[in-house]
Amino acid sequence: MNAGPIDRIQENLLARAERQLLNRLCACMPRWMVPDILTAIGMFGAFVIFSGYILSNLGDGWLWISIAGYFIHWFGDSMDGSLARYRKIERPRYGYFLDHSCDGLATTLVVVGIGLSRYVQLEVALVALAGYLLLSIHAFLLVRVLDEMKLSYAYAGPTELRVLLIVLTLAMIAAGSQPILLGILTWFDLIVGAIGALLIAFFVIQTLKTAKRLAIEEPPRRN
Repeated sequence: MNAGPIDRIQENLLARAERQLLNRLCACMPRWMVPDILTAIGMFGAFVIFSGYILSNLGDGWLWISIAGYFIHWFGDSMDGSLARYRKIERPRYGYFLDHSCDGLATTLVVVGIGLSRYVQLEVALVALAGYLLLSIHAFLLVRVLDEMKLSYAYAGPTELRVLLIVLTLAMIAAGSQPILLGILTWFDLIVGAIGALLIAFFVIQTLKTAKRLAIEEPPRRN
């Protein structure tokens, strides 16, 4: 990471309301609750989500465990950095490294869990995972080359994605896993595949835009 200040760019739809809620929660946190504990809670939530999707192979009702896991994961993942900033106890390099490492593992658990359920083919889920990780790589690169931390794309960030996945999981409970295409693909295969394709498209578009900006700011040297 660069030594200078990093601009946090957060333009997702729920950002303002979420920030107000997080500030209130920070004010209520007991002193023994520290960011590392919240990070662990977030990871626990990811394992709960994964477990719910795996157990859903036994019946749709197990998906309620995954839905509960999304709330646990949101609480831990959103509160760890918020509490550090609220108490002014940030550790920028440590926090950046640990937070994004956990995000990568948590996202993998969630998406692979979906792919191991009976609602979505694993190959389709992995396309969505690739798209998300590509956008994550783009965000990490922006920190290095532009001193910007981009937390949302197309007015959507991690919280909006969790809401979408909760709605998708509720739809799984309601609709079941009946194939509708080629005898194996469900509606959820099509939805998750489309999300993956959009994420990859966003990555390509954002890469081209950033490369164009950098080419202007850093023209080739002439001997």
